[in-house]
This record gives sequence, C-alpha cells and structure tokens, in this order.
Amino acid sequence: MGEFEFLAKLRERLPPDGPQVKLGSGDDAAVTAPAGATATSVDAIVEGVHFRRGEAELRTVGRKALATALSDLAAMGAEAGEAYVVLGAPADLGEEDFLALLDGMLELAAETGTTIAGGDVTRAPALTLAVTVVGHAAAADAFVTRAGAQPGDLLVLTGEIGAAAAGRLLLEHPALAAELPESTARELRRRQLDPMPRLRTGLALAGSGATAMIDLSDGLAADAGHLARAGGVALQIQADSLPLAAGVAEVAAAAGRDPIELAVAGGEDYELLAALPPDRLVPASDASGEAGEAKLTPIGEVVVGEGVEIRLPRGGQLKAAGFDHFAGPERGSQPEARERRGG
Repeated sequence: MGEFEFLAKLRERLPPDGPQVKLGSGDDAAVTAPAGATATSVDAIVEGVHFRRGEAELRTVGRKALATALSDLAAMGAEAGEAYVVLGAPADLGEEDFLALLDGMLELAAETGTTIAGGDVTRAPALTLAVTVVGHAAAADAFVTRAGAQPGDLLVLTGEIGAAAAGRLLLEHPALAAELPESTARELRRRQLDPMPRLRTGLALAGSGATAMIDLSDGLAADAGHLARAGGVALQIQADSLPLAAGVAEVAAAAGRDPIELAVAGGEDYELLAALPPDRLVPASDASGEAGEAKLTPIGEVVVGEGVEIRLPRGGQLKAAGFDHFAGPERGSQPEARERRGG
C-alpha cells in the first residue's frame, strides 16, 4: 500500500473532529481555535528500542504510541485535545499492519477524548511512531509543572509501580512466570505493552492543588530526581510505603532482583508522582477516587535540600538508577537502567 492509499484509508477511519478543530486531516495543516491555554508534548517509540514486533499486536503498539505521549499531558493536569502522528514504516509493513496500528491509536483516542488531527507517513528502516499531542486548560497557570514542590508538601503516587518492569522481564524470560498465576503474569505483560495514561487523575490532582507533578516513564528514582531538581528541593521516599503491583515481588525473586529496586528503577509505569500541601491530601484522594482510574498513596515528603532519598525500613537508602536512553554500560548500576526498552 502506497503513501496516498494509506492516508486515504486513515481519513476513512477518523471520527468527526473535536470541537476545537476547525480543519482536520486532509489539508496542508490543521486549524484549531482553542479557548484558554494549550500544552504541547511529543513522544516517539521505535522498534528495537521500545518494543519488538511479535511481542505485541500492532494494534497494541499503536495504543502505546499515543498513550506515552498523552501521559505527559496527564502530568501537566491538561485535558486531552489533539494528536498529530508521524509513522515511519519499514518496507515489510503491510496494509493490515498499517491499519492495525491506526486502529489501536483510534481506539485509545476515543477512550481519552483525543482527536487525531493530522500527521505524516514516510519510509523508515525500523517501525517508528512519533506522536505530538496538544492538551488544554482554562488558563496557563492551571497547568502543573515539575517545578513547584515546596518543603512540607507530601508526595503521592497514583496506582501501583513495578508492573511494567516485571512485565518486561516476563517477555524476555518467560520461565520467570512459572510460580505466578496466569492472570497475574498476563496483567504484568499488559502493563508493559499497553499502558493507560492517567488523564482524569491528572486533572483531579491539578484541581486539588498539586504543586508539582511528573509521569513515571523513566522510573520513580529517575523521575523523582527530575522533580527535585526542577523545584530546587529534596525528596524523601519511604520504601515500605511504595505500592507494588501484584506479582512484582515474585518476578523479582525469580530474577534474583530486589523488588523495590526493580520497581523504582524499571520505568514505564506511567503513573503520576505529585507533590501536595498536607491539607490537600483528602480532597485530592476524593477527587482521584471520583476520576475512577487509580487510588493515591502517600509515599514521602518534600524537604529542604537536594536529591532523592529512598529510605529502607531497617535504615539506609536504596541506590537505584532510572532509565537513560543515552547511558552507556559504564552508567547506570542496574541491568534495567541500560537495557529497558521504554521511553
């Protein structure tokens, strides 16, 4: 299938444009007329770096490409708006493959209220999906950045962590699932391959007074460090407060890994880490509950200083590196810090 055939089939599948899109796919550029402020982010996934064909259906790959970009909007407390998709297709990608990728993106777009308003397709040596997303808020100061955490704020985490890292280990080493119920192993693999952006929860946290927020793409250890540096503060995290997903401890034990280290270094959970004034914890928990995506767990606090401390129950601190796309073998002390295929 050629480029123009693909674009024609894409337009056939696109639902009606959202209310802020005045001219969508099919012209030289999309035209939007948003009210208020916009936040824009871009994310890319590349075959051989973030996924392997054969590990997941291409429909799921399409979903993940959009999900990882939308997760950045969730971390800003933005409402999803438009997405623009660039597909780099290798020569062996057939028509059914094209359509499966597209259907996956359209499926998640419908679930999240996102309009796919345009994009491009080109030949590439490896399957690549780059997605630009635009989110909306009533005003620019309604967005939550990484930089606002204050000493005395509580740190809260949405959902559970470690599932994506454990799922990656199961995909690479299926024998590690021997002691797990099949339903648990399946859920861990799903969390690696098909994450869900916490858009409603991000809106709830923003509306409840969150002072800073970030999504967990590179791992709690690394992303907490980003939050600390941006705010000029230190973060103290209690390891025994971390909500680990079911099956993480068993997979870690089978792999000879510490479960907390796996959970904080592995990345790709796409949960949200937020800072909140203490008097906003109950309203934020209530609002997050109403959002219906994930519960909030307090895991630590913001203090004066710099850096991140992950404190162990018996004393001492856990040293764990997050994911860095450009770290060589000499950087990053954990295998997942060097080899994880997550962005």
